[in-house]
Amino acid sequence: MAKKPQPITPSAIPGPQGSPGSSGPAYRPTASRGVMVASYLLMLAALLLVMWEHLLPGLLCVCIGFLATRWFARILTTGLARIPALGKRPERALGWANVLAVILVLLGPIALLTLALSQAREYIVDAPDQYRELLDYTARTVLELRSKLPVEIAAYLPEGAAEIQRVIANYLRAQAGSLAMAGRAWLHGLLFSYVGLIVGALAAVSHAALRRKPLAEQLHQRVQTFGEAFGQIVAAQFWIAAFNTLLTAIFLLFIMPMWGAHLPYTPALITLTFLAGLVPIVGNLVCNSVITLVGLSVSPVTAAACLIFLIVIHKAEYVINAKVVGARTQMSVWELLAVMFVAEAIFGPAGLVAAPLYYAYLKKELQAAALV
Repeated sequence: MAKKPQPITPSAIPGPQGSPGSSGPAYRPTASRGVMVASYLLMLAALLLVMWEHLLPGLLCVCIGFLATRWFARILTTGLARIPALGKRPERALGWANVLAVILVLLGPIALLTLALSQAREYIVDAPDQYRELLDYTARTVLELRSKLPVEIAAYLPEGAAEIQRVIANYLRAQAGSLAMAGRAWLHGLLFSYVGLIVGALAAVSHAALRRKPLAEQLHQRVQTFGEAFGQIVAAQFWIAAFNTLLTAIFLLFIMPMWGAHLPYTPALITLTFLAGLVPIVGNLVCNSVITLVGLSVSPVTAAACLIFLIVIHKAEYVINAKVVGARTQMSVWELLAVMFVAEAIFGPAGLVAAPLYYAYLKKELQAAALV
């Protein structure tokens, strides 16, 4: 009698645990070349879809939520294990740690946003006075220019504050549609960012299956490699944020007082610079925009100085980002700079943010396949 052929069983390869706190290796079934190619194509399609549908904030927040939840869960598990009632039951301590970590990650941004709005209330109330002050300053500058420029050129300049206000009103009326679309885009981005945070936090505490089908296992490896690349980018961005914070502190605490200008809430602005600087490129623009608005509450000249500082730091960020991220991810400065410029040309500012992450992931996949 012929022997009955034995079924092919998945090869047990030690890998990441199926869920936080679980014991035993994850089993990776042998995948054919077609399955591997399919996983690469699906990952490529997903990453391009993120860029085309403007979902990059959501993707970044998924990664941030995942890493932050895992980090809080590890710290809380260690702390809860010291409680006698939970120390004897590690699985219970882990469960409570996961729940508390998710709550911290999901409620933290809401608490920070509430605090920021409460601190910005006086700026909102004083906005009309600041607008009038800026309008008067602009009118004085325009009148001074009219007196110094030739008559043929001066004829194109407004004659006073009333005409300047009319020009501004006409411009805002013409750009009303664009401003409304920009507002909806910001709201859309914030919504997807918070949804991404929820997805990442829940994924971090979910119980993954120890055995997966070949395609599922290959996709898991693609996502895991992407997560490793994101972790490297975050580590590099930490040092970039620290460098930007140092420059901002020098600017606000030393350079501005030398000119006789003192910005209010300087410690809060420095803290915001570090926290927002953890987001590549965009975070630097956001925090410096806030500094410019606060500078406007002091004087238009102070706001102009802050704006120049914003532009200089934004341009320097190209080289700083490429240097630090390249050192962390084993990428040359020239290749990362080239990727950043090309990505910005194709996808705009979102491409500039995504370029280091996407290129780091691509290079890790190529290194894993022994192609580079």
